[in-house]
Amino acid sequence: MRTLKRQSSRRPKEGLVRAKSRKIGRGGFSRPSKARRSVEKKPVEYEEDSPAEIDDSEELSEEQMDGDSEVEEAGKVSYREPTMYDDLLKKLGSRNVSVANALRRRQREEQGESDTDEDEDSDAESLSESEEKDDGNDSKSSRSYTVGNGKKTGVEQSEDVGSDDDDDDDEEEEEEEEEELSDTDEESDSRVNSQPSVIISTFHNHLSYKLASEEVDNIMKRKWKYTWKMPALNMSNCSWRGTGACFLKDSDMDSSYGLKPRLYKHWLESYEASARSEFHQSKQRSFFSICNSYYDIMHHNKKPFYLKGTEEDSSIMDAYLMHSLNHIFRSRDLMGKNEKKLAKDQEILEGKSVEGDPYLDRGFTRPKVLILLPLAGIARRVVKRLIQLTPSKHKANVENLERFYEEFGSGRTESRDEDDASEISQSKKSAKPPDFQALLGRDNDNDHFMIGVKFTNKGIKLYGDFYTSDMIVASPLGLITKIGEAELEKEKDVDYLSSIEVLIIDHADIMLMQNWSHVNTVVEQLNRLPSKQHGTDIMRIRPWYLDGQARFYRQTIILGSHISPEINALFNQHCLNYRGKVKLECKYKGVLPKILIQARQIYERFDTESIAEADDARLNYFCEKVFPKIKDSIQNGVMIFISSYFEFVRVRNYLKSQAASFCLFGEYIKRNDISHVRGQFFRGEKKIMLYTERAHFYYRYKIRGVKNLIIYSLPERKEFYPEIVNLLEESDSMNCTVLFSRLDHLRLERIVGSTAAKRMVDSDKGVFVFA
Repeated sequence: MRTLKRQSSRRPKEGLVRAKSRKIGRGGFSRPSKARRSVEKKPVEYEEDSPAEIDDSEELSEEQMDGDSEVEEAGKVSYREPTMYDDLLKKLGSRNVSVANALRRRQREEQGESDTDEDEDSDAESLSESEEKDDGNDSKSSRSYTVGNGKKTGVEQSEDVGSDDDDDDDEEEEEEEEEELSDTDEESDSRVNSQPSVIISTFHNHLSYKLASEEVDNIMKRKWKYTWKMPALNMSNCSWRGTGACFLKDSDMDSSYGLKPRLYKHWLESYEASARSEFHQSKQRSFFSICNSYYDIMHHNKKPFYLKGTEEDSSIMDAYLMHSLNHIFRSRDLMGKNEKKLAKDQEILEGKSVEGDPYLDRGFTRPKVLILLPLAGIARRVVKRLIQLTPSKHKANVENLERFYEEFGSGRTESRDEDDASEISQSKKSAKPPDFQALLGRDNDNDHFMIGVKFTNKGIKLYGDFYTSDMIVASPLGLITKIGEAELEKEKDVDYLSSIEVLIIDHADIMLMQNWSHVNTVVEQLNRLPSKQHGTDIMRIRPWYLDGQARFYRQTIILGSHISPEINALFNQHCLNYRGKVKLECKYKGVLPKILIQARQIYERFDTESIAEADDARLNYFCEKVFPKIKDSIQNGVMIFISSYFEFVRVRNYLKSQAASFCLFGEYIKRNDISHVRGQFFRGEKKIMLYTERAHFYYRYKIRGVKNLIIYSLPERKEFYPEIVNLLEESDSMNCTVLFSRLDHLRLERIVGSTAAKRMVDSDKGVFVFA
């Protein structure tokens, strides 16, 4: 004879009845009757070699017999070595009560998971009668959901034996908030209330992929092989090149191009209202398909919005904004109506409300998209278009819109702001070029800003707290300030950058005119492990976040009108998306035809063996070959144009050592000194003027008295070259001397053209003349 003890798998504890998630059904859980509880306390004896003899008065059900086998099998669970994830939970649990409860709950679940598959179809226990009435309204909601890789997961349910009046009120409020972004869409989510199905969304395919250690090692080698090439749409001189397999041949063949149906419908209506060309052949649709691949992208031939007759900039902006909205909406799907119900039941299980954001999508913090922009005027334009592209249901109320236009605009109302283009065209012409007027003249040129954008079922909230925002729009300087404050003050942090999954750097060419090192610092700060928990449920964080692999899943999109070594370095060293890279390659015609005067342009090439020695080689060539001619000449009006401020400082120090007559016009010049410096140079009081590219970008003054032009280093912005050369005054001896090396190929081809640049770099000759 042996004794079998019958007991319930979950004893009531602190007014709660716990049950396994696999036992969840539409009817919920039921409390054992008094008769049943009394039976469970009595041991039952039976012969070992014969069936158990059970008294008829006890009336044991088959379900109770199944419970016996479950108890026996639970005791046979073998010991499992703790994983790194378990160690992390224990470490965090020692500091946080909610995490400790989550760890205990995880251990209980593991003990009861062995026979989940066998008893999945068995009848579930139900809640108490009062709770069953409340849950009857939600009986359509499934108690299981599918995440990431398509595996079905359950969450423990419980009943609250207290009063149900407060729960009814909370349930009503919860149901109002449950009409979230995911539930208002017209598409049916096959991941909920059904068996796992094939995931066709690139969003889910990208984030649910598990990286192997060998793949991580290959990524860290940073050796990218571009294996395919495809022509770019409506750009005859450009083509896309990428790593891995080509995705452009058959990308987005479904009806909505990977967009949420509501987003796609709204975007299509907005596009058709503008009476443009066929949407499916448009630049917007084409670039969105590239963004939706979740590859790292570098587009460096984007036509600026301030040039007349070009719509490419707005097309590219529409594409990446729709991609950002689609990413945010799909992120919120994973915490939709059914999962929020489960989260609330989890709060009841623990007997208290869990702190933190209920919409966290398996990341440390809520913000998923970061858009870096150089100027507040551009940020106003981007946020305004973002609001327009948002479906009407989700922008019924835009909070703090007036404050936004006051701080980011010129004080004009939204209705007047829509007529910017007509006002610009009707305004009288300025002596300064259109890019200056659009960026620094008429618009807000503030480069220190940061704003959070939050999407809710009621509308859009601007100036939201960064930890509760879905998107952050900021300038590099604005973020650098926050990072510096966090380093100095322990109570501050920038952990809201830890879960960024889409990074967009727009107008990177303008950031080169600011301080590109700020951009590098911001990118290096992304996807780090947070310093605090911030109320995050540790059980909902994706494993690759905890493993410190978030940077391998972040998509980076870099947009600008031209490329530079600094942008290339950022793209190759800090953009480590495991999916791969795609970049634009272009051939240039050059800007020499825009020079209006008959000036001889003499290009002199100096040789250098490495990048580290390039600056010294340039200065040595100037000191030995160029400056002696200037020193021996009696001619005034010599302008030396310098691109980099560091080169500016080196040449200035050299001229001081030679006791030369010169004046300085750099980016840090005071406005009160500009007129004085220009006057000295024009009157011949100073023989030489040092003039920097950034000074030209921010001021665009017409410098008079230029008789001899020396371009120490080619400008980054190709439009500056004809503007500078056209400063030469008409004379019989107008000369322009340009210094370059083979390392200046990127700048050179934008000015003289790709064909001529290749010939100048590869030729054995060192001097080239354009007349």
